[in-house]
Amino acid sequence: MNRAYLDKLFTVVLAGVLAGLALAAAALPAALVFGLGVKNLMPYTALPEALKTPQPAQRSNLYANDGRTLITSFYVEDRVDVPVGEVAPVMRDAIVAAEDVRFYEHHGVDVRGVARAFTANRREGTRQGASTLTMQYVRNALAGDTRLTEEQRAAATEITVGRKIREMRYALTLERRVGKDEILGRYLNIAYFGAGAYGIAAASKRYFSTTPERLTLAQAALLAGLVRSPADDPINGDADAARQRRAYVLDRMVETGRVSAADAEAAKATELALKPNTTPNDCAAVPADHNDWGFFCDWFTQWWNAQPAFGENVDERQRTLRRGGWKIVSSLDPDVQAKASEQVRAIYPETIARAAPTAVVQPGTGRVLAMAVNRTYGTAANPDGQQNYPNTVNQLVAGGGGITGYQAGSTFKLFALLAALESGLPLDTEFDAPRVYVTQYPVGAGPASCGGRWCPANANTYWMDGDRDMWDAFGRSVNTYFAWLTERVGADRVVEMAQRLGIVFRAPVDAKMAREGAKSWGPFTLGVSATTPLDLAGAYAAVAAEGTWCRPTPVTSISDPAGRKVAAGNTDCRQVLDTEVARAAADASRCPVGDQSMYRRCDGGTAEELAPGLRRPVAGKTGSSERNATETVVAFTPQLSVATIAANPDDPRDAVGGGVQKRQIAAVGRILAWSLRDEPVRDFVPPGQAVAFQHTSPRTGN
Repeated sequence: MNRAYLDKLFTVVLAGVLAGLALAAAALPAALVFGLGVKNLMPYTALPEALKTPQPAQRSNLYANDGRTLITSFYVEDRVDVPVGEVAPVMRDAIVAAEDVRFYEHHGVDVRGVARAFTANRREGTRQGASTLTMQYVRNALAGDTRLTEEQRAAATEITVGRKIREMRYALTLERRVGKDEILGRYLNIAYFGAGAYGIAAASKRYFSTTPERLTLAQAALLAGLVRSPADDPINGDADAARQRRAYVLDRMVETGRVSAADAEAAKATELALKPNTTPNDCAAVPADHNDWGFFCDWFTQWWNAQPAFGENVDERQRTLRRGGWKIVSSLDPDVQAKASEQVRAIYPETIARAAPTAVVQPGTGRVLAMAVNRTYGTAANPDGQQNYPNTVNQLVAGGGGITGYQAGSTFKLFALLAALESGLPLDTEFDAPRVYVTQYPVGAGPASCGGRWCPANANTYWMDGDRDMWDAFGRSVNTYFAWLTERVGADRVVEMAQRLGIVFRAPVDAKMAREGAKSWGPFTLGVSATTPLDLAGAYAAVAAEGTWCRPTPVTSISDPAGRKVAAGNTDCRQVLDTEVARAAADASRCPVGDQSMYRRCDGGTAEELAPGLRRPVAGKTGSSERNATETVVAFTPQLSVATIAANPDDPRDAVGGGVQKRQIAAVGRILAWSLRDEPVRDFVPPGQAVAFQHTSPRTGN
C-alpha cells in the first residue's frame, strides 16, 4: 500500500470523525457525536449532477440582431460564468488567502483545519468553521443547482451534521476527479459578493465596471473580503467594514507570500474607487434612450412563455429564462427600429391618445425587425380612463394580454383574393361591380343590411363601380367585387385562408364566429375582425415570400452557456400557398400602391404615391374600417413587409378619420426606403399565364 493511498485513506477517516466531532461539539448533544455510524466514514463514489455538470443560475442576455448591442438581461441572480484563465492571478490568490490558505495542499478536507476548529470549539465554546474552499463550493453548487426544486436546494444548506459530512465526502471525491484550478474557477463563478453580484464577472462589473482579468490587487482583495461578509458591500452597506476586510485579505496574502508587504500597504492606502455598474433586469430596464425597445422586449417574453422547449408551463419557462444563462440574439434591428419609431411619431405624436402601432417583418424568415408605437414603455400613471396613454406596457403592436387588436378594413381582401386564386379563378376574373351588392349572408340591422342580408356598398361610386377584374378591384378596393368573390369561393375559405397566414382571433366574438359561423361570415372579407400590425405584416410577408409563411419570431439564435444553439431559436416556416397563387396575389397587390403588374393590368390604386417615392418594386394594400374608425396601410417588397394601423386603443368610438392614411402611406414608404437603402433592388417573380388568365382546377400544387 503506497504512501499516497495511505494519506488519502487517513484523510477520509479522520475527516469523517473530526467533522462529526467539530459540529457536534458546537451545536449538538455529545451523545450524537458517537452515533454517526461507520458508513458515514466512507467516501462517496458518485457525485450528483450539480457537481459533475454544474449549472448555477446565470443571467440570460437579450441582444439586438448584431449580437453585441444589449437590449436587457433576465435573472434572479446576476451571474455569468468565466473560465478561470480569464480571472486575474491576483484575484485567484486573494480568494485563496481569504478563504482557504491550504487550498493547494489538502485533498478537499483540511484535516488540520478540522482539528483546529474542534479544539477551539471545545475550549472556547465558539462556532469556528472548518470548511475548505472545495467544501464551500460543494454547498453552493448543491444549493444553486437549477435542476433541483426549492426544497432540495434548501436542504443543501441546512445546518446538520449529516450535511457537513456529506459536503466533506463530496469534496474528497470531487478533488480526485477535478483539478484544483477548475474547482477554484467554479468557486469564483458561484460565490456571492454582495450588492446583487453573483460570481466574479458580475462582481467585477458591479463594483468597478471592469472584467475579472483586469482586476488590480486592491480591487481583488476587496472582492475576496466580501465573500465572507457580503452584507458589508461598500455600495449599499458599510464601506469601513469593507476596507477592514480588504486589509485582512491583504495581510493574509503577505503571510502566504503571494504579495510583498510594501505592495499590500500600498493597496491598503488605495481609495476604494468604486465605479458601480448595474445590470439591467427585464424589459422595464431597457436603456432609457431606447425606451421604444421595451415593446419588442415585452413581445419577446410573450414568445418565450409560449415555447414548450423551455418548460411545461409559464412559470417553468420563466425560471429557465432567468436562471439558464442564455445568449439570445434577437431579430431587432436598431436602425430599422429607430426609423420606424421616428415615422410612427410622424403619423401621431406621443401627445395624443391615438396610436399608430407598426411592425416590420422579414419575408422568408418571419424575423421581426422592428415594433414601434407612439407610447412610452412603462407603468407611470395615466389620466383617468386612459390605460394605454401616454404610458403602457400593453402589447399594442402584437396583441395579447387583453389587447385583441383593431379592425384592418380592406387589407383583409387579400384573403378573399388568395382563396379565389387557389380555387382556380384567374386574375382576370371579371364582374360588373354595382354600387351596392346584396349577398346571401345574414346580418343584423345596420347600414350594410338589406332586408337582413349583408349588402356592402362601394365607397366611391364613380371610381369603383363597373366592370372589374382582380387587379383593378384590388387596386381600387372595390367592396362589391370582393363581396361577390367571397360568395363564389365561400366565406369559410376566406376565413381559413386568413388563419393559414397567421391571423389570430384574439377577440372572443371573432374566435367564436370563425369556429362556428365562418360559412356565413361574409363581412369578414372587409376586415371586421380585430387583428394586429404584426399578424398583418406576417400575412403579407407570406405573399412576398412566394407562399412561405413564417411564424413571426423575435429571435435569430439562442445559445446555452456552452455556446450550443438550441432548436427553439430556429425559424418556423412552411409553404402554405401554391407558388403561382402567391405570385399572382403579389402581382395584384402592386396595383394599390402605384406600381404596375407584370401584365400591365393595374389601373388605379388607393395609395398610388407610395411606389414612385420608393423607386423599387413594391406591393401592398390600404384599409379603412366603418366610419374610418381605424386606418391601415400594409406594404411589402420581396425583402420586407411593413404594416401600420391607426386607432385609439382606449376608445374604439374615437374614429381616427381618413386623413391620417396619407401620413401612414408616407411613413411606411420611408421605413421601407431606409431599411432597404443598402439592399439590392429585387423584383417580384411574374405569375404564369394560367393563373393570370385561365380557369383551372384548384391550385394546391405545393
